[in-house]
Amino acid sequence: MSSALRKQRYLLDYTLSSLARRPGKNLGLLLVYTLIVFMLASVMLFTHALRSEAVAILQESPEIIVQRLVAGRHDLIPAHYLRKMGHIRGVLERKGRLWGYFFDPAVKANYTLMVPDEAQPAADEIEIGATIAATRGVGLGDIISLRSADNRPFSFRVSGILDADSQLVSADLILLSEATFRDFFAIPEGLYTDLVLRVRNPRELRTIAEKLILLLPDTRPILRDEVLRTYDAIFSWRQGIVFVLMAGAVLAFVIFAWDKASGLSGEERKEIGVLKALGWETADVIRMKFWEGAVVSLLAFLLGYLLAYAHVFYTSAALFEPVLKGWAVLYPEFAPIPYIDLLQIATLFIFTVFPYTVATIIPIWRAAITDPDLVMR
Repeated sequence: MSSALRKQRYLLDYTLSSLARRPGKNLGLLLVYTLIVFMLASVMLFTHALRSEAVAILQESPEIIVQRLVAGRHDLIPAHYLRKMGHIRGVLERKGRLWGYFFDPAVKANYTLMVPDEAQPAADEIEIGATIAATRGVGLGDIISLRSADNRPFSFRVSGILDADSQLVSADLILLSEATFRDFFAIPEGLYTDLVLRVRNPRELRTIAEKLILLLPDTRPILRDEVLRTYDAIFSWRQGIVFVLMAGAVLAFVIFAWDKASGLSGEERKEIGVLKALGWETADVIRMKFWEGAVVSLLAFLLGYLLAYAHVFYTSAALFEPVLKGWAVLYPEFAPIPYIDLLQIATLFIFTVFPYTVATIIPIWRAAITDPDLVMR
């Protein structure tokens, strides 16, 4: 081992023994430091997990969704619009969709009713999300009764419960046949909720959207990329809300850490004077105190990040889940997929570890260049 490395090892050994001589003060700082890193890392990890899940889900969504606007609001769209869209070059597939919302007063929650593209249930059957089944206390073969907007009673037999792995999108979902959907919402034949298009060349999406507006001026094409950007903006906004709520705690920690780093106690000043009197150089004292700040900050960062990782990926971020996922009566169970982003770790490291470690240098330098007699008096 080279002399330089041996010297750093000795400095580190002395630093650890120095920290052990003041356990109360250093453990308090470590606890607060770890808590701040834990909160910041939890928000960053869970927001990233939600973004990744949204991107994975929306990758299979249609490239273009076409909605009809009446007085600036979404309205039913006629089926003959599909024929007009067939004249646009590049459109590979076009079809209408039927979906809508229903408020169930029994549980005071909104359901999403949708007609699947394939394997539609029978006329008197429905498939429901796992959260609806748990909330209503029903299982396969049980009967669910709903009343339409015109107060007509409908009874459905539960023929299937949607996969629990897809609860983020199916928690409040009910699948039913087209005939039953039209009867329940009183939607006549020839009308759809919206239309979806698949195109041959993804690079022509905006060109096709512009042609749709010219051909059907009362419609609004929505691109899949626009939906992804909207979700990203929503998650960023909610992440910002949590960061604002934690701003007070972060500011208190900054003040606490700065006070600890910049204001040396009488005992610490006396220790530095003794070390200088024993022959320590100024650079050695600075290195020793630098190691002290680095040990505390690195340990707090590792503990905080590991706790945040367990909090997000093993408890589904129970502390921040309502804010980042949104509020709902039918709350989906969401187990984020473990993922580590090195850029995210580096960003968190720079904003939590680096400032505190650097803040210890200036006050230590001032004490280290002072005459030992003056320091110890």
